[in-house]
Amino acid sequence: QVVLEVVKQDGCVLQCASEELKADKQVVLEAVKQDGLALYHASEELKGDKEVVLEAVKQTGYALMFASEELKADKEVVLEAVIQKGRALMFASEALNADKEVVLEAVKQNGDALVDASEGLKEDKEFVLEAVKQDWCALEYASEELKADKEVV
Repeated sequence: QVVLEVVKQDGCVLQCASEELKADKQVVLEAVKQDGLALYHASEELKGDKEVVLEAVKQTGYALMFASEELKADKEVVLEAVIQKGRALMFASEALNADKEVVLEAVKQNGDALVDASEGLKEDKEFVLEAVKQDWCALEYASEELKADKEVV
């Protein structure tokens, strides 16, 4: 009960909790709602719990780095993460780095997120034009061919 109240104030206190409490879903949920990066200290099982990871990435998209591989490949989880922090795309699965919807959301939040997109998207003129409309900084990560295209630049 004491730990539950303390993690509501400072999620990183989870690092000092017992292994039992790091595996307690209620405690971990409260911790990641306060500080998404507290997911690092959660049990492996809870790093694979979609409800817990969604709360963590809503607080900070970078919490995706501590999620299970399965959830790094979950489109709903990754979308929440990149909407919050575009550069969280770097922690997503390869398949989602090639997903136009996911990458576009990431680029809307941070044009630099295009650096983590698949090569195929970086070479896709229509996609790069859309990304550059969202954030002109995205052009830096487009293919060399598109950087030389007058329609894009």
